[in-house]
Amino acid sequence: MAPRTEVDAAYGALVEAMSPAERVRRAEELFRWSRDCIVRQLAAAGPLSDVALERKLALRLYGADPRFRELIEGLTGRDPR
Repeated sequence: MAPRTEVDAAYGALVEAMSPAERVRRAEELFRWSRDCIVRQLAAAGPLSDVALERKLALRLYGADPRFRELIEGLTGRDPR
């Protein structure tokens, strides 16, 4: 593991100073930001239906776990609504 940089140390200090609620909000913001970046990448690749976009997004976020991948892929072709 690489040694911590000044930036890493400063960020760590800021996170340590956050309340639990602030940490949860920060995690939510980071997750939303990551999700939005992936959605933009998928949309740039070509048009997708809302359902296809949701499934591709789920695979990108959770597909590394074989159990989740199987669950997501099992939904293919079925309208969840």
